[in-house]
Amino acid sequence: MKPDMFRQPVTILIGLGFPAEVRTVMDAYRHLADWPASNRNTAHSIALKACSAALRGEIEAETARGLFAAFAEKHDLLAPETNVIAASHLRRDRDPHVP
Repeated sequence: MKPDMFRQPVTILIGLGFPAEVRTVMDAYRHLADWPASNRNTAHSIALKACSAALRGEIEAETARGLFAAFAEKHDLLAPETNVIAASHLRRDRDPHVP
């Protein structure tokens, strides 16, 4: 496994809500670097600095992953997990009381 590879990808929504897997620190860094300057905040700054540090080998890739995931969650970019969606649909099919 490459040193900048995440153990598990962070799935985010891009464009018109299409899911994309962020698998490496470099992928996360590119996404953060492309983030509009007008929308940048402390969460963005921390995640970007963490990705930079991970690319230099100063911190672990998983640390950068966690901070990138926190940034994505704060900005409602995290894609819902497909197994959670599937389970939700199954419950609705079986239980008429579940909305």
